[in-house]
Amino acid sequence: MTMMDRGMGPAAPAPGQPVKLGSDAHKALFCRELLDTHDPYKPAILDWPKLDEETLGKILGLPIWDMAVQTEGRAGMNVRTYAEFIDDPLLREAVEMDAFEEGRHKQVLSNLVAAYGIPLQPEPPYKRPRDPEFAFMRTGYSECIDSFFAFGLFKIAENTGFFPAKLVEPFECVMREEGRHILFFVNWVAWWRRNMPWWRRPWFELKVITVWLFLFGERISMAKGMTGSPQAQENNFTLNGSQELGVEVSFREMATICLEENDRRLAPYDERLIRPRFVPAMARLALKLMGGAKK
Repeated sequence: MTMMDRGMGPAAPAPGQPVKLGSDAHKALFCRELLDTHDPYKPAILDWPKLDEETLGKILGLPIWDMAVQTEGRAGMNVRTYAEFIDDPLLREAVEMDAFEEGRHKQVLSNLVAAYGIPLQPEPPYKRPRDPEFAFMRTGYSECIDSFFAFGLFKIAENTGFFPAKLVEPFECVMREEGRHILFFVNWVAWWRRNMPWWRRPWFELKVITVWLFLFGERISMAKGMTGSPQAQENNFTLNGSQELGVEVSFREMATICLEENDRRLAPYDERLIRPRFVPAMARLALKLMGGAKK
């Protein structure tokens, strides 16, 4: 399928029509939401403005570029491989769109580092996953965690002027798509749980648990500085990025900003679609325990 072939399959249910999780209408809604909100921008025509030496030095100093490029490369491979095993035409079309946009994120980042002369380590080969469903789930749940914090960090960078206004819009394209991707993913999980053969459900839930344990373990170990790898630096940035931006922000302030930005970025999409719940719920619980719950 090419991007010119979009539009196959049923339309989304009419506004106001009730949609039951796991139904054909639910599948049509979350697939069409992803497909119909696709932005056809081309990375090659994004304008990377000339930066003053101070701003360029700050951008060069962020410890995220190697793993940002590599993460998008792996994500594209994982999602694209899973799409090959989907029989349903509409769902496959949507997952292929997801994969296309993940690959385009990599192009955006590659163009950025080239424009500003940011040195990168050689990229590793992106291997096809042995378990495509598990790889798709790992990518999806990882994006649910990282996007939540990235939304907040991006807002802080914008508000403080760390990212000048002329640099915000090229990044905004990627941020919007990350919101669409996590929305699509959590609705796919809800739909697939209700439609898979009964004998697959225990194995699927075991995969879910395994993915979350892996992601938690990865981020805890990186936050503790157990390695000095680029991946450790990027995961540490996800958790402590406000310090890298030169801003002293308390956990309460950071969590509140992340919650507000998460809600804002997902608000434009159909309210009948479920939103990512786990990470926002953990942030709200932490705020409540600290006496600053967000209502």
